[in-house]
Amino acid sequence: MTLDQLRFGQRARIIAIAGGRGLQRRLQQIGIHPGDTVSLAAHGSFRGPILIAINGTRLALGRGVARRIRVEPL
Repeated sequence: MTLDQLRFGQRARIIAIAGGRGLQRRLQQIGIHPGDTVSLAAHGSFRGPILIAINGTRLALGRGVARRIRVEPL
């Protein structure tokens, strides 16, 4: 399952980031790491960005980036 497939309020653990070093480095810099617990806080209308809650912070991610983050539901 990928991050963009979560339902509103659902919690999951990040298991992998499928992307190049640039994407992985960018996500690590904003606080997204494998092993972290994340929940879907909101999603944009018309397939817009999603808002996630991770480590006490809310972050907006584009759906293309969210599709590269593999998660397992908790």
